[in-house]
Amino acid sequence: MSHAVHPPETDLLLPLPDRSAGEDWDHHTIHTHYFGFSVPEAAIGAFLYIRYQPAFPLCQGGVALFQGLDNVNVIDIAHLDYEITMPWPEIGGPDGTVITTANGLRIEFPEPGRVARVSYTSADGRTSFDVTQTAVTPLLARGHVMPGEDEHHGDPGRVPGGTEQFMHCVGTLTLDGQQYDVDCFAPRDRSWRQVRKETQGGVPVPPVGWSPMYFADPDGHSALVFNQISFEAPDTDPAWAGLYDLPEGAPTHHFAWLIHKGETKQVTRIRRNVLERQPHTFATLRQEIEATDEDGRTWRFTGEAIATATIPAWPNVSFHDSVFRWTDEEGRTTHATYQEIWFDRYQRAMVARAAEPTAAEGEN
Repeated sequence: MSHAVHPPETDLLLPLPDRSAGEDWDHHTIHTHYFGFSVPEAAIGAFLYIRYQPAFPLCQGGVALFQGLDNVNVIDIAHLDYEITMPWPEIGGPDGTVITTANGLRIEFPEPGRVARVSYTSADGRTSFDVTQTAVTPLLARGHVMPGEDEHHGDPGRVPGGTEQFMHCVGTLTLDGQQYDVDCFAPRDRSWRQVRKETQGGVPVPPVGWSPMYFADPDGHSALVFNQISFEAPDTDPAWAGLYDLPEGAPTHHFAWLIHKGETKQVTRIRRNVLERQPHTFATLRQEIEATDEDGRTWRFTGEAIATATIPAWPNVSFHDSVFRWTDEEGRTTHATYQEIWFDRYQRAMVARAAEPTAAEGEN
């Protein structure tokens, strides 16, 4: 089946309410730009984010660079320059193609819809990157990511949207004075006019995980592209069992699709099984995914984290970014971000379980 593609100019879409016309947007309205890249041989991941809040207007965001698996707290990561309150970014360049935040994250679109250049230099000059990202998939319209943002929130005139695109990322990273080459495949995504509420307690749904993957052939072209966001399947004895009530037979994914041999297919079923978690943060370290496409074919993937970190982007949830090494049934491997979030009900239950004595401890 075909998949909707957004026009390239949506890369630059950053509308503000028209106060002269009496527009008064929900204060939870956001636009976002997310970019990432990884250096798998050094177990390094990058989370680059701008969250625009047009009702004010202001923004938050910046740079999070993490390495390895032992990043329990936000400030454990290798480099963090993330500000909660910044002025609206400076919009410059021809036709508004360059976006620069107050803390120095720069996003340039030499070719909107196809090429983006992300760069940054820290205040002390010891950390920087300059990475050009070139599209390897179309600018696909994406479904909602955060639970609840698919609602209209009483504003029938609001026209929300979002895109996802896989990119070939090439450039350099200097992390605390050490330089690395960047050459990887990574997704980017963005939203506009979404309403993402930060209500205490959140939306009553299990933890969700986003697992984009791009498997390249020896020439670097697409062999298989897969993308989904879902929660653990009920038949896997998930950690959320007993905390949430789900209708019998309800789908476990918010959206999912794949591209094989140039053809985009809708995914109708996802079964995700978490095998291991980080003992202190509860972030997923190993998992399996089964995906059934619209033709009835089932695809299987296994993944293991090589880097993971707690990220500050959404304070009322536990939010984690990772670099996963994925393997498909044909033995192809790739590295990509894996991101997951959950709300306080799940976090409290996990903390309580972690504090319970084990069977061996109970015998002593």
